[in-house]
Amino acid sequence: MPRIELVTGDLTLERVDAIVNAANSSLLGGGGVDGAIHRAGGPEILAECRRLRETTLPDGLPTGGAVATTAGRLAARWVVHTVGPVWPGEGPEAARRRALLADAYRNSLGLAAELGAASVALPAVSAGVYGWPAGDAAEVAIAGAVDAVAAPDLVRFVLFSERMHATFAEAAARLGADVVVLG
Repeated sequence: MPRIELVTGDLTLERVDAIVNAANSSLLGGGGVDGAIHRAGGPEILAECRRLRETTLPDGLPTGGAVATTAGRLAARWVVHTVGPVWPGEGPEAARRRALLADAYRNSLGLAAELGAASVALPAVSAGVYGWPAGDAAEVAIAGAVDAVAAPDLVRFVLFSERMHATFAEAAARLGADVVVLG
């Protein structure tokens, strides 16, 4: 099992081998984490995303999938782009979408490991503008890291606020997960 850490901070400043981007399916940039990664990483990331759209992903990246590009000017070596699901609200669709959120984490961690990354930093996928309830998003994320078949040795969740950090720490405690909670 990897070492799992929780920190509050700016994902784009992390000094890890791979950074996970909560992308939209177009891979062509957006708001939130996606926009911040594209701005900080520079045009090289967008250029590789455009090549992916022109070749292997003409319809975009499916929800739950993962694909890697250069990290451009970021301290990381790779950006692993994943598309989380939009929160559907309570109802029959919620379980299917929750499985897609788990896929987003599992596929991102697996791809980072396949690339040879020893460390990866991840955001709270789908817990921003996609509206996923923070507590549930945190449980899916922590469980995904704990149960990952393949993952880098260090999995660091970089959370954008103290409140989200506390939510992830509470989820880890509920799950009985061995997580290092850093400031």
